[in-house]
Amino acid sequence: MSSPDILFEADDLTRTFRTAGAVGRSQTVVHAVRGVSLSVRAGETVGLVGESGCGKSTLGRLMLGLDRPTSGTVRYRGKDLFSLSRPELRAFRRKAQIVFQDPFGSLNPRLTVGGALLEVLAVHRLAKGKAAHDRVDELLDLVGLSVSARRRYPHEFSGGQRQRIGIARALAVEPEFLLADEPVSALDVSVQAQVLNLLAELQDRLGLTYVLIAHDLAVVQLMTDRVAVMYLGRIVETGPADKLFENPQHPYTKALIAAVPRAEVGTDGPGRERLILKGDASAGTAAGSGCAFYDRCFHERRDSDCRVAVPPLRTVEVDQEVRCIKV
Repeated sequence: MSSPDILFEADDLTRTFRTAGAVGRSQTVVHAVRGVSLSVRAGETVGLVGESGCGKSTLGRLMLGLDRPTSGTVRYRGKDLFSLSRPELRAFRRKAQIVFQDPFGSLNPRLTVGGALLEVLAVHRLAKGKAAHDRVDELLDLVGLSVSARRRYPHEFSGGQRQRIGIARALAVEPEFLLADEPVSALDVSVQAQVLNLLAELQDRLGLTYVLIAHDLAVVQLMTDRVAVMYLGRIVETGPADKLFENPQHPYTKALIAAVPRAEVGTDGPGRERLILKGDASAGTAAGSGCAFYDRCFHERRDSDCRVAVPPLRTVEVDQEVRCIKV
């Protein structure tokens, strides 16, 4: 039975996609998520990081019930998400919302901002009439926008303002959980900090729980309590954010952190080793056994044992787990 403070719990999740091959060729099998187990406690922010194509967004969609796993389970407050009845699933949709990477693509260009927010309130039967219009004004104020924004269309706003509108729409149903999928990667650097500060303020004010999907480790370090590092569909390291950034254990995590730009000019920073990975994340996708990171690994103890079996995720320090037999 789940602990009462566990909001989400993924257990051995797998998601495999099969794509039709060209004439005369067999199907292509893509293992997007491979045996992932992850819990999210109420009130915390968990970061999912890794290169593009590592399975972060697929895992996020599985956790929200937007896609079904090939195998494994997702539990929300102890209940199997994929066994919920229609009314229970509708109630869940109010509790868990998503903030998309592209705020413009996620908004209906034919609806004013007020119309988009009123639509959410109507669909979920939360308010109507004057109460609905008052709620729209409240939501706009909550995300730092003027109430005059309700009469304007998405194309009339900047990228940062559109992301605020997307956040307001997610908050309209009064959720307790937000999945933020690369929420600032499409924004100018000067605007990113404003949106991140808004998310942090909203979490404190509303008691929200976040899963933050990002490839920018500087953002993850700033925003998260715990971090799960993914590589080719598997979690290869997880732990408290401060501990993971100060003392990364898996070679892949070390390489990701080493690639984070620093403010110092002409130096990589005190004691910071510059690491350059060979190849890309597609290396190892066809491997049926062994460590998927083997071909790119620079660990000094890397040997043929690493090719024999998939290494388990094991505890190396308190609250810190690593998928490597040489750590």
